[in-house]
Amino acid sequence: MSQDTIIGYKGLEIRHKESADEEISALLGRTVLGTEGGLRYSVRNITERMKFYGKGLSFIALYKKNNLAGVIGLCKRKTLCFGKEFNSTFLRYLSVRSSFQISRVKDTRSEKLARAEDTFKQQIFSMFSNPSGLPGGREDQSLPDIVYACVEGENERSKNFVRQAGYEHIRSLRTVAFSRFRPGVHQSVTKLTPEEEPEMAKLLTEHYKDYCFFSNQFSFLNHRYYVMKKENKIVAGVFALPTAFRIIDFPGFQGWLLLKVLPYLPFFRRLFQPGEFRFLILDSIFYTEGNDHLLPDLFESVCALEGHYSAITWIDDRSGIYRSFKTKGRLGVLNKILTTSPGFVYASFSNISPDDQKKFHEYPAYISGVDFG
Repeated sequence: MSQDTIIGYKGLEIRHKESADEEISALLGRTVLGTEGGLRYSVRNITERMKFYGKGLSFIALYKKNNLAGVIGLCKRKTLCFGKEFNSTFLRYLSVRSSFQISRVKDTRSEKLARAEDTFKQQIFSMFSNPSGLPGGREDQSLPDIVYACVEGENERSKNFVRQAGYEHIRSLRTVAFSRFRPGVHQSVTKLTPEEEPEMAKLLTEHYKDYCFFSNQFSFLNHRYYVMKKENKIVAGVFALPTAFRIIDFPGFQGWLLLKVLPYLPFFRRLFQPGEFRFLILDSIFYTEGNDHLLPDLFESVCALEGHYSAITWIDDRSGIYRSFKTKGRLGVLNKILTTSPGFVYASFSNISPDDQKKFHEYPAYISGVDFG
């Protein structure tokens, strides 16, 4: 596997790796996501899920005395933003070993080591502050380029990282949950055939023309796109990906209810199992004008066909579809129980005009559910 050393400084190294090796996979497999004091979880089968990105995923790896101390994934892709195509990189899989965090004790050797690591961190921030200069980036650095990331609202460590790298907070996302105790299949819902996918791709591109960061990279992954038709015309659609989170910790009354009570109650045990949450990731949601009210029926059918009782998606909180969900409801009991803080979308721009940068603040952001799960 190809790797290049980018920065070296007093026993610390930054290397660019074209794919995940066993050491990176092991670190990410042990990584606990979420925030201290809130929901903390890990993703099942993360090695298999990384394969969804193909060759578009590489890694910035941090080594301390040749031992892997941290890693960040670079997901290269083309995205459509307000009708224009941009070279983009989505940052994910941020994981840093706790041993890299140096406590500030009054010891000369520790203070020197801490200062060395602080200097090294500033070099990292400098590298991430220039999208065109990231490893594996474009050969022509004069072209427009964007790096963006989504950070949990209460994750101060990640927010501090992107802020120190000069990223702007541009949009906010909300978690939308869906559930049914006894999901049924509506006759008008079918799985899209591979032959129909190119036409559906055109519909999605048109539907998300007034969004930022749209990509159909995962829309037809494993041919799991479902549609609802009226008079042989597609009026709603969604991609569904089964996933499971291993729940590490969820403090407070909400966590007690979800982990200690509901898994042992009739019906609710279909939504929650002790220590594990199985659900569908909903992505590439589509509907024609005036048919947004059909989405709960589509989601219910997809849950029934996939053998699940719940689903989750992440949506810009100032988008039309989010307003529709808030006003028309019919999302089920899980959406009332599972309350989370908003996620923040941060971005860094290179060679992009001020007028276009302003639009990233004004247009809703599209973040694929696969980038979360």
